[in-house]
Amino acid sequence: MSDGVPPSTTARRMLRGPRPQAVPLIVGRACTLVGLLDIAAGVFPRFRHSRMHTLAEVLPGAFGPFAAALSLSAGVLLLLLAHGLRRRKRRAWRAAVALLPFGAAAQFTYRHSLAGVLISLALLAALLRHRDQFAALPDPRSRWRALANFVLMGAGSLALGLVVVSAHPHRMVGDPSLADRITHVLYGLFGVEGPVGYRGSTSWTVAFSLGALGLLTAVTTVYLAFRPEHPAARLTKEDEARLRALLAKHGGRDSLGHFALRRDKAVVFSPSGKAAVTYRVVSGVMLASGDPIGDVEAWPGAIERFMDEARAHSWTPAVMGCSETGGEVWTRETGLDALELGDEAVVDVADFSLAGRAMRNVRQMVKRIERAGYETRVRRVADLGDAELDRIRRAAADWRGTDTERGFSMALGRIGDPSDGDCLIATAHRPDAEPGEYGDLRAILHFVPWGADGASLDLMRRDRSADPGMNELLIVAALQAAPRFGITRVSLNFAMFRSALARGEKIGAGPVLRAWRGLLVFLSRWFQIESLYRFNAKFRPRWEPRFVVYRSSADLPRIGFAAMQAEGFVDLALPLPRSLRRRTGARRPCAHRVAEHDVRAA
Repeated sequence: MSDGVPPSTTARRMLRGPRPQAVPLIVGRACTLVGLLDIAAGVFPRFRHSRMHTLAEVLPGAFGPFAAALSLSAGVLLLLLAHGLRRRKRRAWRAAVALLPFGAAAQFTYRHSLAGVLISLALLAALLRHRDQFAALPDPRSRWRALANFVLMGAGSLALGLVVVSAHPHRMVGDPSLADRITHVLYGLFGVEGPVGYRGSTSWTVAFSLGALGLLTAVTTVYLAFRPEHPAARLTKEDEARLRALLAKHGGRDSLGHFALRRDKAVVFSPSGKAAVTYRVVSGVMLASGDPIGDVEAWPGAIERFMDEARAHSWTPAVMGCSETGGEVWTRETGLDALELGDEAVVDVADFSLAGRAMRNVRQMVKRIERAGYETRVRRVADLGDAELDRIRRAAADWRGTDTERGFSMALGRIGDPSDGDCLIATAHRPDAEPGEYGDLRAILHFVPWGADGASLDLMRRDRSADPGMNELLIVAALQAAPRFGITRVSLNFAMFRSALARGEKIGAGPVLRAWRGLLVFLSRWFQIESLYRFNAKFRPRWEPRFVVYRSSADLPRIGFAAMQAEGFVDLALPLPRSLRRRTGARRPCAHRVAEHDVRAA
C-alpha cells in the first residue's frame, strides 16, 4: 500500500459494516404490508368483501364490529413501527412485543378467530426468539420531534380522513361539498359529529375511524413530547484539544482535516488515541467527512470504532469527501464501496502566476477592480483586533446568500474564534467610497490551516453592492500573500462531477458521457455544478479526486438526502416567521457569485 498505509490486520474487518439482518428486514416488511392491508380494510368498504379480505381478516388489526376503526389505527401503528424494526431498534421491538398479546386477545375476544390468534402469537414468538437482533440504541432526538410528529400526523390524518369520509358515496345523505367534508374530518378527529350524514351504521364506522386517527395523533405527540431526550453528540473541549494535537502532527495529510473541529460533530478515537473519525448523525445516517485524523497506522482502529458505533445504533455508515488514500483504507477495512464524487482544486503557490494567455481573463478582471479603487488585506485571525473581527463576523452573516449557514464537510462554521488564530482572512476594501454599515469592507475570504504549509478555503462572502469579481480579486491576493505566511499550497472549492464535465465536452466523447454532462449542466441551474467547476479552472489548479464511501447502492439516495441536510441544502426544521428574523439587506445571492461558500460544500 502506498503513502504509508498499513496492510490489513485481520480478514474479519473486511465485513465490519452493520449489514442488514434477515429477520429485522422480514419483520419490518411484514409490518409494512400488514399495515397497508389493515388501512385498506378499514377505509374501503369493497376491500373488506374482496378476496384480499380473506387474508386481511386473519392479520392483526381487524377486530370484529370495530374492524374499520381498529384496522385503520392498527395499520398506522404498524407502519410507524416497521421502520424501527427494520433498523433493529430495541424500542420498536419492545412496542411490538407489548402490542402483539393484545392483538391476539382481541382476535379471540371480538372475532373468535383461532387463525388470527396463532398469527399474532407466531410473530410474537419470532420476535422473542430473535430478540438479540433488535439491540440498536436510540437515535439523537429532541422535543422538536413531537412538533414534527404533530404536523406530519395531523396532515396525514386529515388526508386519510378525507378518504374515509369519501369512501362511502352511496350511503351519504345528499351531496356534501369539499368544505363540508374537510369540516367533518376536523370535527371527527376531535370526536365531534360533523355536518356530513350517512345512512345506517356507516356514520359510526366513519366516526370511530376519524376518532382513532385523532387519538393516535394526540397519543404519539404526547409520548414524543414527554419521553427522555437523547441530544446529538457535540465536540467537547477535551475532544477538541485532542483533535488539535493530532492535527498539529498530522494535519498536513488532508486539506479537510481542520474542518473536523466543527463543534456540531461528534468524534470516536482509535484505542491508541492516535487517530480519530468525526461525524454527525442525520436522518439515521452516520456521516463522516474527509479522511480520519491522525497517524495513518492508527486509522484502522478509529474506523473500527466508527463502524462499531454505527452498528450499535443501526445507523447507515457513510463518508463524504475522503481522499483516494482514505477511500482505499475505508473500503479495505470495512468492506464498503467507494464512488468518485468530484475533484478538489488545489493551487501550488510556487506555480501560480497571472502571466500568460491562460490567465488573461483573471488578470484583466483583477486589474479592472484595482483601478476602481479596491484594496486587499491578508492577515492571520490572531492579528486582527476585536472590533474588526466583530465587524467581519457580522458582515459575513449578513452577506450570506441563504437564511441558514451551509456546510459540513468543507466548512468550519465560525469566524474569529480565539482558538482559530492561525486561520487566514482576506478582505477587500474600498476606502474612497462612502462608508457602509461595515465601513469600507466589501468582501471576505476565510481560510483554515492545512498543516504547517497549507490553507484550505472555508467561505467566501461579498457585499451585494460591490463590483463583480471580488472572489477572483481575493483569491489572487491570498495566493500572492501566501509565501509571507509560509504557505505553499491552497485548497479552493470542491467541484462535483468535474471529470464528467471535462470529458463530456471533449471531441470524441460518447453519447452516454455527453448525456450525463447535459444532465449536470441542466442541474447547474440550481446547484451551480458547472459554473463552480469553471470558476475553479480559472486558477489552473491540480485536481485531487474526492470520494463518497457507502455500504450499498440502495443506501445512496438516503445518504445523498442526509448529506444535503447536513450541508444545509435541505432544512426540515420549521423556520421562524419572517417578521422574527434579523432583517438584513443582502439575503439574496448574486447571480455572478459562482464561488460562494454555499456551493463549495455541494
